[in-house]
Amino acid sequence: MPELREALDALLADVPPARLTDSVRRLIEVYRSGLPAGEPLIRNMVDATAYAAYRMPATHAAVVAALATLPAIAPRSHVDLGGGTGAAAWAVQERYGTLQHTVLDQVPEALKLGERIAKQYTWQPWQLGEPVPAADLVTASYVLTELDEEQQHTLVEQAAAAAGTAVVLIEPGTPPGYRRILAARDQLMRRGWHIAAPCPHELACGLQGRDWCHFAARVNRSSLHRRLKEASLGYEDEKFSFVAAVPGPAGTRGRVVRHPAFRKGLVTLQVCQPDTTVGPVLVSKREGQVYKAARDAEWGDTWPPPS
Repeated sequence: MPELREALDALLADVPPARLTDSVRRLIEVYRSGLPAGEPLIRNMVDATAYAAYRMPATHAAVVAALATLPAIAPRSHVDLGGGTGAAAWAVQERYGTLQHTVLDQVPEALKLGERIAKQYTWQPWQLGEPVPAADLVTASYVLTELDEEQQHTLVEQAAAAAGTAVVLIEPGTPPGYRRILAARDQLMRRGWHIAAPCPHELACGLQGRDWCHFAARVNRSSLHRRLKEASLGYEDEKFSFVAAVPGPAGTRGRVVRHPAFRKGLVTLQVCQPDTTVGPVLVSKREGQVYKAARDAEWGDTWPPPS
């Protein structure tokens, strides 16, 4: 992450702060509207730079968190659909080391800017429906939200067809983002993929109708990041929903789906269980090592811990 932060700071130094701030404000309005984009969000190089400053750290953090839930894999190639300026490629590189990355996107300015800070990756113009190169790992982060339902179906089909080892799809951690992930999850299973995370089962989501499944990734803000977002805190929590799928059956341990709650001698974990139930698991100090594991557990971890 420090390398990405340094690369972004170097990019931002080339653009007047006022122009960046105006562009960031527009992007924030579009994202918060929750509506599919009628045209590409990035219209010029200033927009591309503003997008990189505003979204790359958060997207990177969400992808890193989602990748951490996959079983042990060793991908040699990665394709990112609608990858923009390359946040997911940076995250995959951080997780798995050096491998072949291909970033596909329809916006030339995003690809050009991404290439400026990561020339070692392949940056390829691409429209939805055009061929997707085969790769071990295929990702798409915050892309479905910009598409209508038919286009979402097309993108998931292309991701499932191109991937060999894993598919990871990430959306905003909102009720609409969760619903898009549920639809993609069903589609992946129909294609023969198995759910590795976040679900410990392949049945209907136990949260439907009363809550939504999402997680959080902590993002440390630089001073420029704070200024562009007109924020005071030195960090933010990126909320995201996701699905990770693999070719063969995955693990069936439960998953913590909210921040743990702590009282003296007691930890309460909200856990999604393999039988689809979602509810509190109470762990008292009397349980020794299990209690210590519960105190260390975080939102998104599997539960119970490995023996």
